[in-house]
Amino acid sequence: MNRIENNSDPLQPKDPASELETSLRDLAERIVVHTAEGEGRVTPDPISAVVPGSAAPPPPLPFLPEDLRIGWSWLHLLFFGLFAFVSLVAIQLGIVVYFSAGQHLTQKQMEQIFQSKPEVAVGSNVLWFFLIFLFLYVTLAALRNRSFWPTLGWKKLRADAPAPSSPWLYFGSGIGLALCVALASSRMKTPEHLPIQDLFRSRAGALLLMAMAVLIAPLVEETVFRGYLYPLFASTFARLAARFGVSATGAVRAGTAGGIALTGALFGMMHGAQLGWTWGLVGLLVTVGVIFTFARARAGTVLASFLLHLGYNSMIAFSAIVSTHGFTRMPPHP
Repeated sequence: MNRIENNSDPLQPKDPASELETSLRDLAERIVVHTAEGEGRVTPDPISAVVPGSAAPPPPLPFLPEDLRIGWSWLHLLFFGLFAFVSLVAIQLGIVVYFSAGQHLTQKQMEQIFQSKPEVAVGSNVLWFFLIFLFLYVTLAALRNRSFWPTLGWKKLRADAPAPSSPWLYFGSGIGLALCVALASSRMKTPEHLPIQDLFRSRAGALLLMAMAVLIAPLVEETVFRGYLYPLFASTFARLAARFGVSATGAVRAGTAGGIALTGALFGMMHGAQLGWTWGLVGLLVTVGVIFTFARARAGTVLASFLLHLGYNSMIAFSAIVSTHGFTRMPPHP
């Protein structure tokens, strides 16, 4: 009779090292399965799923914090960037066609229209923000039957997080940050006229700009930068660090630091054109973006950076209202 060897025979002694390895493997699989998105494994975004030859987002590393386990990929970011660019161009072309119907307008005349009609400049920005939100909602929530806000990092402030849980503390810190930036910028040599000041030519333009800065910009910018971009950057940097043999704790720290730095830099650069690419002012906004992202990373929720951003912009709006006596004494323009 042939002897059958079976290592799983309950009568044979078990190797403790083998049992420990099996237990750790099972634990890692459970962590991957129960992801931040709630149910099942992280499914690829619809773009990665339908594009031929594209790779689905890699499974989240077991040691990644919950808010960095996402279901979208760099391919999704590529399509997001293309959509944002094409939609912006389409909006601007639509405005040009509307105002130049039946006549030929030069570039200078179009610029004068934007300056004399602030509702056009602000309205086009709001429409662009809406289209960006629509893209994220459809591709990351609606088509995947997910909740939009939790998917993009909007959660309640937690008392057990390594960051304050008081919303008023974040809002007040944003006000203090705005005062620090104002003090620092007052000591810089800046151009006498910045592009963003064109919207302050009239009271209506200033009111529209401040309304957008307080009511719309923090919501949209925090969702895109801290909810969408930051976890993609941070998880990618953490994965790269792990591949180079960095420990789990070190990989998370490296990924978080890289994500904070890159997100903050992109945030500051996005506002560069409004500031006439005055690099001192752009550098200040990069620092502001880094602080916003750091708060989001520590608190584990976009709500923290949103409250900072809301306090920051609210202080700027309040200062503008006070200095212009309710936008009744507008500063002179060249």
